[in-house]
Amino acid sequence: MTTFTLAGLQLALTPGTDNFPLIREQVLATKRRYPNLDMILLPELCTFGPAPRFAEPLPGPAEQRYSQLAIEAGVWLCNGSLFEREGDQIYNTSSVIAPNGSVHCRYRKMYPFLPYEVGVTAGTEFTVFDIPDVGRFGLSICYDMWFPESIRALVWQGAEVILHPTLTNTIDRNVELAIARANACTNQCYLIDINASGTMGVGQSIIAGPGGEVIHQACVHHEAIVVELDLAYLRRTRRQGWHSLGQPLKSFRDHPLPFPQYQPGARSEALDQLGALEKPASRNWTHGSF
Repeated sequence: MTTFTLAGLQLALTPGTDNFPLIREQVLATKRRYPNLDMILLPELCTFGPAPRFAEPLPGPAEQRYSQLAIEAGVWLCNGSLFEREGDQIYNTSSVIAPNGSVHCRYRKMYPFLPYEVGVTAGTEFTVFDIPDVGRFGLSICYDMWFPESIRALVWQGAEVILHPTLTNTIDRNVELAIARANACTNQCYLIDINASGTMGVGQSIIAGPGGEVIHQACVHHEAIVVELDLAYLRRTRRQGWHSLGQPLKSFRDHPLPFPQYQPGARSEALDQLGALEKPASRNWTHGSF
């Protein structure tokens, strides 16, 4: 099997409330309309929004609802992410659930959006998983893709499709579209970047192919994005280049350079001079200064 049909749901959601009834309705409606669907991917933190007060241990009640929904819809289901509580720590964790309702794997967001996503602990392990007779998938969440090493690490472990739920409601969304395409072409992978819309996100989800080509870019409103991923095409691109052009994965594999920035104990004098990772300070407007 070299094709795989996936839907990314760019849903109009409300932060701080339980969006699961709407999510369930849209998942089931999408499956009814496209009965050949293999997988559905949801936006980051779609269930309750960016509210750590909803954090719960995993497995837990919120994740269990998604397990039941995966059974009901008969699809692989990525729930975007939930805030996970483990002791005193809170993680931003994505779960992939098999059609039989079992949690196939979880991934903790490696790069919380600091200095704004405060109180969230960084994950430390990359996650890839196999779907039998299809291929290998990797998980990445929102700000993770701003660090190209993270996507390369997933591809290094064999990932062909990167599932990338996101939650962006800021001016830099257009930049993220370029980052998604760049990660796709430099790693010769499918990158499925699904954002929320409505009052929680600005939409503009994007699906990029292994040549960096735009398979689909959404508008800002509710949209069910259904695509057929062609794994044979991806593997051919990796072997002989996109339209017989560059083969970057082979060049990366074969180059002898040990990157100095990744050696144990390496420090950058230039980066150390940037100062602390903190929000920009308020300008001190005083009488007479204007």
